[in-house]
Amino acid sequence: MTLQGDLVKNESLNKLNELEEMRERLEARKVVMANMSTRCKVATEDAKKQEEMLSTEVRSLLVAGTSLSVARKRLQEANRLLTEERGCVKLKNVQRKLRARQQYMISQVSLLYPVKILVGPAQEQELESYSSSSRLGNPSASKPVNQGSLTILGLNLTLLPFTKMSFFTDKKEVQRSATALGSVAHAVSLIASYLQVPLRYPLRLGGSRSYINDHASSIDPASSDLSLDTTLSANVKLAEFPLFLEGQDTTRAAYAVFLLNKDIEQLLNFIGVKSLGPRHVLANLKELLRSVQSSEYIDT
Repeated sequence: MTLQGDLVKNESLNKLNELEEMRERLEARKVVMANMSTRCKVATEDAKKQEEMLSTEVRSLLVAGTSLSVARKRLQEANRLLTEERGCVKLKNVQRKLRARQQYMISQVSLLYPVKILVGPAQEQELESYSSSSRLGNPSASKPVNQGSLTILGLNLTLLPFTKMSFFTDKKEVQRSATALGSVAHAVSLIASYLQVPLRYPLRLGGSRSYINDHASSIDPASSDLSLDTTLSANVKLAEFPLFLEGQDTTRAAYAVFLLNKDIEQLLNFIGVKSLGPRHVLANLKELLRSVQSSEYIDT
């Protein structure tokens, strides 16, 4: 009986051990199933989000495709109209109407700010040589051949040589020059807007207290002792120069007039006309007004 009891006891222990192992495997499988279920839920949620995003992108793509198709049809129609003789004629007529409108608007500017020649002996130059700047272009450009003096609104733009400007005490003459420069600046701003030309040197209008901006450099032309580091750091700033002399450094004012003339040159180049030179602000403005109001301008 003892031997049989031991056998039964051992078999029972073996069964218990097997049952415990099976329970452990079952628990491990439950843990694996729980992890898989969690991952499945996360994957399902990610799939839903991606599906929603994909659906939105598909809708956007469909809208973009529709817009592209419409644009392509319009482009094809425009190309067809342009390739036809009638289409080219229509385009030329529209361009002529645009130039005619520009011509009319600029003629109004010419009436607002008339640039006229007063017959008489030649007076001082409009702008003396600005030797400290490298942007002057050709300093030997000759003055337009005439024996008169140009005026705007009856005002002469006659500046004394800059070497003598510090002794310039006639306040009325200073004010007249500032008013003349402000008038030129306003006329140039209007013409640029009508021709749809962004000026290289933008203007800040203020009548006889107008300014012109130079985005290329903020270095004071009167300063010659700037270090390289200072020069490099100044290049990223905006410089503003006065178009008047009262209370201002004469060199900065001269540079402002030079930049104003460069804006006029830009407009002249835009319509295919050469500048008369860097010293002739009123002469260049008069040439710009004359060229736009000529019959050749509409036919260009």
